[in-house]
Amino acid sequence: MNQSLQGRTVLVTGANGGLGEQFVRQALERGAAKVYATARTPKAWDEPRVRPLSLDIADPDHATRAATAAPDVDLLINNAAIAPDNDSIRGPEDELRRIFETNFFGTLRVANAFAPVLGTNGGGTLLNILSSAAWVSMPTGYAASKAAMWSATNALRLALQEQGTQVIGLVVGMIDTPMSARWAVPKVSAASVVAQAYDGVADGSLEVLADEQTRELKTRLGTKAEDFYPWIHDQLRAYAS
Repeated sequence: MNQSLQGRTVLVTGANGGLGEQFVRQALERGAAKVYATARTPKAWDEPRVRPLSLDIADPDHATRAATAAPDVDLLINNAAIAPDNDSIRGPEDELRRIFETNFFGTLRVANAFAPVLGTNGGGTLLNILSSAAWVSMPTGYAASKAAMWSATNALRLALQEQGTQVIGLVVGMIDTPMSARWAVPKVSAASVVAQAYDGVADGSLEVLADEQTRELKTRLGTKAEDFYPWIHDQLRAYAS
């Protein structure tokens, strides 16, 4: 740990466990003055600087209420997401809509609800948790929703530029959390991902690539499609073997 969040007020979505819990704990370690730990049913924290706050990002009214309840936030961590079992880009359509309602529309509505709050508090920082699945041919609604959110994150960076908001996309592959437990593949630790993310906040980064596979993948995005997709398929087979 080499970067401070001294005195900052942080809000973390999906804070009850996994990556979200790490964001809360490391914010405290780095000197945050207050952390709003949000979830649909927030848990209790044995730490006076943590303020549990109810927030269901799939509910349009919740984001507005949360922004009213947390008017001092200057660092927003958009972490909450879902990755259902048996997710397929081929449907059923209702399930795809549920994924997009959380991972895309939910994340975007929280960003938009808190944008005025960040602006009032000096510009602040918006950090969206994305996925390298957005850049590969994963046939899932999750990957498609993260691809849409990657594009939206880059658009928010331009939209919020005049108010001085730092907009960061955190892109990472498989993280060792309960959400990924069903996949027996190599994973990076949640602690490592969060440490890199907070270093990026302090360094003024626009994008944080939090594992080696993601960093290599980014270098290949300009590759001709006829070469890129066979390489991706080979990587996915090796990754799962």
